[in-house]
Amino acid sequence: MKLYAGRTGRIGRKKAGLVLASALFVTCAAAQESPIKLGILTDMSSLYADNGGQGSVIAAQMAVDDFKGKVLGRQIQVVYGDHQNKADIGATLTRRWLENENVEVILDVPNSAVALAVQGITREKKKIFLATGAATSRLTGDECSPTGVHWTYDTYALSQGTTRAISRLGEKTWYFLSADYSLGAQLEADSRKVIDATDGRVVGAVKHPINTPDFSSFLLQAQSSKANVIALANAGGDFVNAVKQAGEFGITRYQKLAGLIVFIADIHSLGLQSAQGLLLSSAFYWDLNEETRTWTKRFVEKTQKVPTMIHAGTYGAVMHYLKAVEAAGVLDGPTVAAKMRATPVNDFMTKNAKIRDDGRLVRDMYLFSVKAPGESKYKFDYYKLLATIPGEEAFRPMEEGGCPLLRKQ
Repeated sequence: MKLYAGRTGRIGRKKAGLVLASALFVTCAAAQESPIKLGILTDMSSLYADNGGQGSVIAAQMAVDDFKGKVLGRQIQVVYGDHQNKADIGATLTRRWLENENVEVILDVPNSAVALAVQGITREKKKIFLATGAATSRLTGDECSPTGVHWTYDTYALSQGTTRAISRLGEKTWYFLSADYSLGAQLEADSRKVIDATDGRVVGAVKHPINTPDFSSFLLQAQSSKANVIALANAGGDFVNAVKQAGEFGITRYQKLAGLIVFIADIHSLGLQSAQGLLLSSAFYWDLNEETRTWTKRFVEKTQKVPTMIHAGTYGAVMHYLKAVEAAGVLDGPTVAAKMRATPVNDFMTKNAKIRDDGRLVRDMYLFSVKAPGESKYKFDYYKLLATIPGEEAFRPMEEGGCPLLRKQ
């Protein structure tokens, strides 16, 4: 009796082991078959939607399609979410994606406050964050991450281009109209350093809430300062509204407006009559060369919109990430990030660029002026190239950023 029971127990344990092994095999097979997810965390419905938004989702999908849709034998899937320009919502989406939905990399994030929250979470989880839409230079400064790459542009580079160019025109006094969150604060801080270095003077500043419909009180304060230049340290819909209302008040007849972060979608919304003469810096313009024009033609066919530097940057970041995954043979965040840093970036937007140890992709930037209506010859013909700024000059020297990673080396 005891022998029979023992034999039955051995058979039961053997069956249980077979069941467990089968379950493990099924689980592993499912993991192998499940898609590799890329998460586009963006603004789908508010003031940055034209600059990132659905265009970033489409740009990412274009890169996946050009990569033939698979890496490491698995399908690649693009998912997206709307952070609504709120850091808590962006953080909640990020955690859900990484902890429950197997998202491997997060991209875009056109809001600096949200991007800083995402950087902290991806650093903790050892996942990749490719900030193609965020601006704050803190992402490669005190908030740098071994798995974070600041891809397209930043507040320092934009300040170096636009603010320095205007200072060279002899303008000496400045007034800042800044968005009251991380983007505005960092743009203003980085620009002030350039103004001080060029013997300029800031005569005043005012902050406005994000997504402000009425700029009248802020603009009247700027007008009364009699500053040579009113610097707009805001973006997207806020920038567009400020420029339109400044024109309505007649401010632009006596004072220059400087857009510190301007996208071609903003110029399209404003129209050349309102935007003509603006100086701006950008990491991309669709009409620079044959490669940029070819890619843009594909993008416009899918969206009917002109691509911004965020859209172009998102495409390039996805391609570089997928190449790094393929070369590394794994999805592990730190391993893939190291491979991305070790590999030069080359695409239609960026040539022979390197990702530094602090996570900054160092690429050329461009200084443009907005054409007058009579100078524009065809659709989206908005910019006149004034100068190419080499990446080494455009971006903050790595040792000046305060990135903690550098102290550990």
